[in-house]
Amino acid sequence: MNQLKASDLLSLEEYHKRRADFRTGVLAHKRQRQAAIGPNVTLHFEDRLTVQYQIQEMLRIERIFESEGIAEELAVYNPLIPDGGNLKATMMIEYPDAEERRLALQELGGIERTVFVQVSGFDAVNAHADEDLERSSDSKTSAVHFLRFELSPAMRAALKSGAGLRLGVRHPKYRHEVDASESLRVALGADLT
Repeated sequence: MNQLKASDLLSLEEYHKRRADFRTGVLAHKRQRQAAIGPNVTLHFEDRLTVQYQIQEMLRIERIFESEGIAEELAVYNPLIPDGGNLKATMMIEYPDAEERRLALQELGGIERTVFVQVSGFDAVNAHADEDLERSSDSKTSAVHFLRFELSPAMRAALKSGAGLRLGVRHPKYRHEVDASESLRVALGADLT
């Protein structure tokens, strides 16, 4: 997938004008690219459009318009765009009650290393997690993790040709698996070369 460049982004003024329609379209796009794994973990699979939206929002919120600041945001977020040989996702661990969340995050240390995807007919592929910085220890984890799943050429071809996709977490304190929806499977297949 192509990395974003400054020329791909809208100016703050132009983004302000287009934001409502752009946001509506991106949020609909994002809904097709997420999967709940059990009651408390959701994978949000990233692509060029989701990353562009994140960058545009950061530029807007922080009022960044200088080329150096834009370059910094691109450097932070471009690694989330899949490169055609992998899938990339933001994992959110969510509990509605703050105290329950605090206790759960203490029990789920290392959960990001137990997340997998499995194309039908192939072995599961475990996530490469948080390559930018460590967000977990054996005694505690963060509520947000960034994951990369490297798929072999045969796995990519199978997924693009309609093979099923299973997603799961195999942590001792959180074990759930789910089949990807058809819309998610198609969206992820489009990310692959």
